[in-house]
Amino acid sequence: MQWVARAELVAAVSNAGALGVLTALTQPSPQALTDEIARVRSMTDKPFAVNLTFLPTLKPVPYEAYRDAIIDAGVKIVETAGNNPAAHMPALKAAGIKVIHKCTTPRHALKAEQIGVDAVSIDGFECAGHVGEDDIPGLILIPATVSKVSIPVIASGGFGDARGLVAALALGAEGINMGTRFMCTQESPVHDNIKRTIVGSTETDTCLILRSLRNSSRVARTALAQSVIDMEKDGAGIAQIGPKVAGGKGRRVYEQGDVEEGIWTVGMVQGLIDDVPTCADLVRRIVSQAEVLVRDRLCGLLAPALATA
Repeated sequence: MQWVARAELVAAVSNAGALGVLTALTQPSPQALTDEIARVRSMTDKPFAVNLTFLPTLKPVPYEAYRDAIIDAGVKIVETAGNNPAAHMPALKAAGIKVIHKCTTPRHALKAEQIGVDAVSIDGFECAGHVGEDDIPGLILIPATVSKVSIPVIASGGFGDARGLVAALALGAEGINMGTRFMCTQESPVHDNIKRTIVGSTETDTCLILRSLRNSSRVARTALAQSVIDMEKDGAGIAQIGPKVAGGKGRRVYEQGDVEEGIWTVGMVQGLIDDVPTCADLVRRIVSQAEVLVRDRLCGLLAPALATA
C-alpha cells in the first residue's frame, strides 16, 4: 500500500472497525512519519498499526530512524515486511509493541515466530506487490502456515469480500488483510481514474515483473509493465530496469490517474471489485454477509446430520 495508506484511509479503516495500517515509507522522512501518525490520531481514537517494509532500494533508507519514530510516537502495533526484522525486534519489543510480520512462505513464518513476532500475515501468490518466489496460492499457503506455527495467522492476498473472509477462517486464519479492496474505497487517496480502472478490470489484468531479479512483484498489466517484462527477457539488469520501475513514477499514477505514468501494484482480487464504497459500508457489508454465509449456507449443511443424530 505504498503511496496509498495515508492518514485519511488508515483512520477510516480503523473507524470502520478494522485495523488501519499506515505505510511508514510513504512518508519522505522519519519526521514526516511522526507528523502523519499525529494526523491519524486526530481522526480516530481507534487502534491502528504502522507498516515498516525492509526491501532492497536504489536509495538507502534510514530504517532505524523510521523505527524510532514509530516507537517515540507510541504506536503499539507494527507490521514488518520484506527482509528479516530480527535486528529491530529488541527495540520494538522493549517498547511493548505487538509485531506482525508479513511472509510469503511457511518457512519464513516459522522463522518469524522464532525471532519473537506476535503474529504473521501470510501473503498468497494472488497478492499485490511482492509475491515472493515460490508461487504458492493462499488456498495452500494459509493452512500450511497454520499447521507450522503456534502464533495467530492473518490471511493476505486475494481477499475482498465475505466469501474470502469465511474461507480464510475455515483455513485456520484469524482474519484477513485487504489492500487492493481498501484502495478502491471513497476514502482512498488514489485518483478516481485508478479506482475506475480497478472496477473495470478482471483477475487476469495483472502481471509479474522483476522475476529475473528475484524480486517478483504483481502489478497492473499495462504497456509499461509489459516493456519491463520484455527487457527482462532480453537480459536487462537493475541498472536498465530501475528507471522504469522507480517509486516516484508509481506515486504519480496514484495521484494523477495516468495508468501508464509508472508501475503500480494491484492484486488479482480486482476481478471481484465492482464498486467504490466507503470503508464503513465495506466493512459492515463483509461482516454481515459473512454472518449470512455461515448461518444459512454452512450451518445448513449440518442441519440434516443434526436432525438424524
